[in-house]
Amino acid sequence: MVIEAVRLVVTLAATAAGFSIGRAAPGWTEAATDPESAAVFGAMLGAGIGYVAGGLIGRLIRRGIDRVPAVADRTTGAQLFAGAFGFVAGLLVGAVAAIPAIFLLPEVLGWPLGALFVIVLASVGARVFTARSEDLLAAAGLATRRPTRPTETGGRRYVVDTSAAIDGRILELARGGLLRGEIILPGFVVDELQGIADSGQVHRRRRGRRGLDVLDALSAVTGVHTTVDERTFPGHPEVDAKLLALAEDQGATLVTTDHNLAKAAGLRGIEILDPQAIGESLRSGPMAGDVVSLVVEKTGTEPGQGVGYLDDGTMVVIEDAASLVGRTIEIEIAGALRTSIGRLLFAKRAA
Repeated sequence: MVIEAVRLVVTLAATAAGFSIGRAAPGWTEAATDPESAAVFGAMLGAGIGYVAGGLIGRLIRRGIDRVPAVADRTTGAQLFAGAFGFVAGLLVGAVAAIPAIFLLPEVLGWPLGALFVIVLASVGARVFTARSEDLLAAAGLATRRPTRPTETGGRRYVVDTSAAIDGRILELARGGLLRGEIILPGFVVDELQGIADSGQVHRRRRGRRGLDVLDALSAVTGVHTTVDERTFPGHPEVDAKLLALAEDQGATLVTTDHNLAKAAGLRGIEILDPQAIGESLRSGPMAGDVVSLVVEKTGTEPGQGVGYLDDGTMVVIEDAASLVGRTIEIEIAGALRTSIGRLLFAKRAA
């Protein structure tokens, strides 16, 4: 239907143009030596060209229309609103800029140049306003957060940060069926984990590799769909600010074990899922009295103390282990302390 409508309009326009040109310029072809014949010949030629060109233009427009739903699905409501406003603003500015060209230049040059001004400025306005949609709507006092919506897997959307990936309990939640939907892995988080995995420090390298392994394993869990979002959000220099911007843009739940980041997200109305808090409410790793094997990584801040790390990155302070750095020993958990950055365990050498 669209193709036929476009073809009809283009054919009529080309026919009218051919008729006008033929009548104004008789004798431009041997088949037409008088104004009436030239006009008829021009109209026929214009109709033929318009029919072919109209079909091609109609198909291009039809393809563009078919792509609109996919583009709209990737675009936030804020961007659509700001882009439409910018388009209208660009049209107005372009129309004003075209007036001198239309009146001061010859008609054959002024009108095309004026139309070019309008098209270019309207496109520039739409692009600029779309790129700065959040700032513009925030300045106008309008909310820019897109509400959470179901994903193709029938669940919710989640944005995973570095701490949650290293913690690893998000994988158990997904395998247990407590986490379903689309898990968005920010590209800058993957890059950060890769940097940690390449660190020269043994415990940091272990944590980075654990985080990458967890993210890789998530893609194989039934009911979970993982995607990598490569946007860098240049307007937000800090990683935490980028995470908040991405979660807000996607209307997603932020998965993190970072206490301060969770507070900042809560103040912005972003939903939080803390795998560490969930795990601790059930059973968070070794408890008092448990005996585990651990590598003493370094000396502690107090004389005689040694420090080791569990696989999830939890720090363990070990009494009288400063001389055992680099060795694997049996320790007995004596107690735990909850801090703003997670749990801190205290232990002693097992008897």
